[in-house]
Amino acid sequence: MLDEAQVVSALAARDIVPDATQRDAIAALVTLLGVSGTSGSNGRRAKSGSTSTHQGVYCHGLPGRGKSLVVDTVFELASCRKRRLHFHEFLREMNRRLVNEPSGDDRLGSVSRQWLDGVELLCFDEFHVHDIADAFLMGRFLDTAIGLGTRIVLTSNYAPDALLSDPEFHERFLPTIEQIKRCFTLIHFDGARDYRFGGEEAALSHFFAPLDAATGDALLQIFERYEGNETLEPATVSAAGRPLAAHAAGAALLWADFENLCVASRSHLDYLDLAEHWHGLILDQVRTEWLAQAHTLQRLIWLVDIFYDRKCALFIASDQPIEAALSGLEGAHDLSRTLSRLAEMQSRGYRSTLDNAAGRIESAAAQTVAQP
Repeated sequence: MLDEAQVVSALAARDIVPDATQRDAIAALVTLLGVSGTSGSNGRRAKSGSTSTHQGVYCHGLPGRGKSLVVDTVFELASCRKRRLHFHEFLREMNRRLVNEPSGDDRLGSVSRQWLDGVELLCFDEFHVHDIADAFLMGRFLDTAIGLGTRIVLTSNYAPDALLSDPEFHERFLPTIEQIKRCFTLIHFDGARDYRFGGEEAALSHFFAPLDAATGDALLQIFERYEGNETLEPATVSAAGRPLAAHAAGAALLWADFENLCVASRSHLDYLDLAEHWHGLILDQVRTEWLAQAHTLQRLIWLVDIFYDRKCALFIASDQPIEAALSGLEGAHDLSRTLSRLAEMQSRGYRSTLDNAAGRIESAAAQTVAQP
């Protein structure tokens, strides 16, 4: 059975010493994993020898305080049947299933039960509810999961009471908020330090400004570093079934303009598709004046969230330093998290999948050449 010492040891292997709040979260998660896998008569799991009805842990607080770090570490060590995914990915899966679900009185409940079949531990990263459609879906899903006795871990930048803050709809989500507060152990990550800032800068620069010849040369060198020059030509690729014009598309790295990716009308579904196909993205020609448009800014936030969650590499070329341009902007959800993640994505500690993917591609190519 997993204990706190194992989690602390796993973090120590990464030179991380958990602070007081992180230790509270570790204790709550270990307790959750000690809960019996058999549902009681009320549908909830009960820990052996305990009367606790908590079957989930809700970790919330400002970005970069170690929520995902602790949850991911515990998730990797857990030996039960488990699933961990980003909230955008979950919404995509649920909506795909709903499209194919036959008509009935409770299609959402039926799809939720199918989705949860065989899952003993479910971890959602960056849980949020900003619109009433997601609120309705999430409320029914959580109600079903709690009824089935599924153990649930949520990380969020929002306290439960701050979910679906829109005053027009907030009251309709209150039953789900109360259910979260009743059935989950709440851990508030309130440390003063954002651990993503201050890391050692990566050997390879990731963000470039201004948009001049030197930046163009740097992007060219990055693409050729991973892909060579054989694929260095304009291409049209597919993003969620829609065409996307790109400067170049290699086996592991995509090079495309910000206007086509974030100014144009696209959604998180496009970025999920791209992050599943490529291990890195060169986001070129970012005109920071476009970031004043709320929809454009929100798309950039989705893109960063999804590529960060998939541990993809991100290279950005903008007319002004991107982090300075984003600081102080308003009009989109979760901008502080974006700044925190961008800081980590250009650090030596960010381990993207691009280098490993490029190495596998080079090895496969060499073996092909060696074939008689």
